[in-house]
Amino acid sequence: MIKKKGMIQLVTGLIENTRLGYCQCHEHLFISSRESFKLNPSLRMENLSSTVKELERYAAAGGRSVVDAQPGGCGRMADKLLEASVKSGVQVVASTGFHKLCYYPANHFIHTADPSRLAEFFAGEISEGMDLEETGGPGNRQAVKAGVIKTALDKEGVSGRYEILFEAALEASAKTGTPIMCHVEKGIDFSSVPGYFARRTDPEKMIFCHLDKAVQDMKLHIKAAEMGFYIEYDTIARPRYHSDEREAEIISEMSEAGFADRILLGLDTNRERLKSYGGKTGLDYILKDFTGKMESAGITRGTIRKFTVDNPAKALSPG
Repeated sequence: MIKKKGMIQLVTGLIENTRLGYCQCHEHLFISSRESFKLNPSLRMENLSSTVKELERYAAAGGRSVVDAQPGGCGRMADKLLEASVKSGVQVVASTGFHKLCYYPANHFIHTADPSRLAEFFAGEISEGMDLEETGGPGNRQAVKAGVIKTALDKEGVSGRYEILFEAALEASAKTGTPIMCHVEKGIDFSSVPGYFARRTDPEKMIFCHLDKAVQDMKLHIKAAEMGFYIEYDTIARPRYHSDEREAEIISEMSEAGFADRILLGLDTNRERLKSYGGKTGLDYILKDFTGKMESAGITRGTIRKFTVDNPAKALSPG
């Protein structure tokens, strides 16, 4: 069933997009100890009270909503997402779909299922509820529904197993009207990617994430925005990649080029970036610190509102 245009699926139910408010569009609120933790110990946040505290701090700073970008099978905790949203009052959009294949155990169905079965599973998590057991079958479905389809471009691009997974995600998106969020790995050849997806879906139904970290050629950012894709920037408070001043320059450059209505923001949080887990940044960093840096770069408050309120409302409810 395709959802009504202008509606956004939260873990607590459907809302009109005008009620979304300030929203960071790529965060991680919970990750259980799965394959990702073995690869990177910062990819583990399992404590309900800690996540609730982080969300409460975010709400106190003005945050209203957040997209949790962890799909099933690699540490998503759908039941805790619901509980944390209810306890904190922050609206949460959950993800179905797939992440990088290295984040899944070797026997997971994500490696072997055919496109139709994968598409059925993704669509079921949107229309019926997310599967806590994540078996690829009926499983233990909860009433908690996903509101976005997470996907991932690893360094090999749209090829091999990833092409099959994208085919399934695109089919699920077409069936349900749900937007697609796409992780873009650092170092990828992004030049042909926007064209590939533009031939298969409405670009306004797709969000490319991490381009500020993954793709150095700003002409490719502009190309994707010109085609109608949303671009989510989240290399904020990450000096190992570049300074906040450079991040603000990237955003200002895109805005001045006429693409302020294509930009979304996030922090791509992990254990090392959430204060309630002992990290240094905090989910409220954009609201309390980086907004001022954008203003110093010449970005107006009205334009910042586009990035954080108006654009998320449109990107998450394409219909």
